[in-house]
Amino acid sequence: MLELAKLPRSTFYDHRTRLTRPDRHEKLKEAIRQAFTQARSAYGHRRVLAMLQRQGWTVSKKTVLKLMRGLGLQSPVRRRRRYNSFRGEVGKTAENLLNRQFETATRHTKWATDVTEFTVGAAKVYVSPILDLHDNRIVSVMAGPSPSVRMVTDGLHAAINSLAPDERPLVHSDQGFQYRHPHWQDTLRDAGLTQSMSRKGTCLDNASMEGFFSHLKEEWFRIQQPNTIEDFHSGLTEYLDWWNSTRIQQRLGYLSPDEYLAHNPATA
Repeated sequence: MLELAKLPRSTFYDHRTRLTRPDRHEKLKEAIRQAFTQARSAYGHRRVLAMLQRQGWTVSKKTVLKLMRGLGLQSPVRRRRRYNSFRGEVGKTAENLLNRQFETATRHTKWATDVTEFTVGAAKVYVSPILDLHDNRIVSVMAGPSPSVRMVTDGLHAAINSLAPDERPLVHSDQGFQYRHPHWQDTLRDAGLTQSMSRKGTCLDNASMEGFFSHLKEEWFRIQQPNTIEDFHSGLTEYLDWWNSTRIQQRLGYLSPDEYLAHNPATA
């Protein structure tokens, strides 16, 4: 048979021996499974590699990718479906002062915000977070059955209450009706904060917020699939706690926002 297949005898015996040979990656595979599970199935091979390196493993990115594929460990594929809050030319717009300059050296100097939509059973739920662009920390969040001006402004008030007296962040959003409303703009003005808006129809002007929504939906909502409003709110709170305290981010040197703050107290 080997002669007919034109295979050397050594190749046949080598493959037969492999069937009983111990798996040299057995411990590494278990470490990968644990890291993937602890990350709620949300990490790809790069973040899993970062977690392994924290534990003292010396392994290449290609090896982790290969083993994860062999184990069937894959984070959900992202699908884009964006809630659009633009309702025509209603209210005043602001200039795009952020101008895609998302980096900032200290906390509470640049904030981004937006509204996104979820479907839970037959109901809609809208979520409005405020993101600190320094360390990608969620400063505040509001959720409710309507993307109302009151909901987003209540979240703004909560974020303002976390500021020190001398902190005056730039607040960036899209041109949604909530952010063109006098109530939102008066709240910013009364707190001494500066408003910035994306250009119409240019979602990349608020790319940091879009990126967070993508992670929120892929790493939590599509995996956990809450069936009730109560499960939605409790799951959202749990995810945001995990995001701020535990979830590592490449931009932060594979640290979570809390870990980044602990390592860089001078930027607080």
